Amino acid sequence: MAIATFAAGCFWGVEATFAEVEGVLSTAVGYMGGNKDQPTYQEVCAGNTLHAEVVQVEYDPEQVDYEQLLNVFWQCHNPTTRNRQGPDVGTQYRSAIFFHDEMQKDVAEQSRKALDDSGVLPSPVVTEIVPAATFWKAEEYHQQYIAKKGGGSCRI
Repeated sequence: MAIATFAAGCFWGVEATFAEVEGVLSTAVGYMGGNKDQPTYQEVCAGNTLHAEVVQVEYDPEQVDYEQLLNVFWQCHNPTTRNRQGPDVGTQYRSAIFFHDEMQKDVAEQSRKALDDSGVLPSPVVTEIVPAATFWKAEEYHQQYIAKKGGGSCRI
C-alpha cells in the first residue's frame, strides 16, 4: 500500500472524488503544511495556521498508480488559482501536492510541467509541490462528509 496527499480546495468534494477511484483503499481528510500542532477546523478556516485542507489517500499501486491519482487531482479542481477554489478563498484552499518520497516528487513535477505545457488551461498552474509534513486528521464529522450527508459532490 502507498499514501498520497493532495490539497485542492474544500476537502469534502476532493475526498469524495478520490473515494470513487478503483484501487483507492481509504481516504481521510485533514490538515497539512501549517505551523500549529493539532489544528482545529475553526483555526484552519481562520487562516492563521497556514495549513491546507488535504485528502490523504491510501492506495494499492498494483491497481492504480501515482500518475493516475495525479490525473484525478488535476481534473477535480482549478490548479491555476492561488489560494482559491470557486467561492472558497484562503491559504487553506490552495492547490498543493505533498509528496512522500522522491518518486512522487519527480512524477508530480513532470505531471505539472506537462499540464502547464499542454496549453489546455487558460493560465499557468500554481500548484505547490512540497514535502509531506505531519497529517493532522480532521474532526470525525468531516470524514466522508458528502457520503454521510447523501450529497452528490461539491466539485468546482
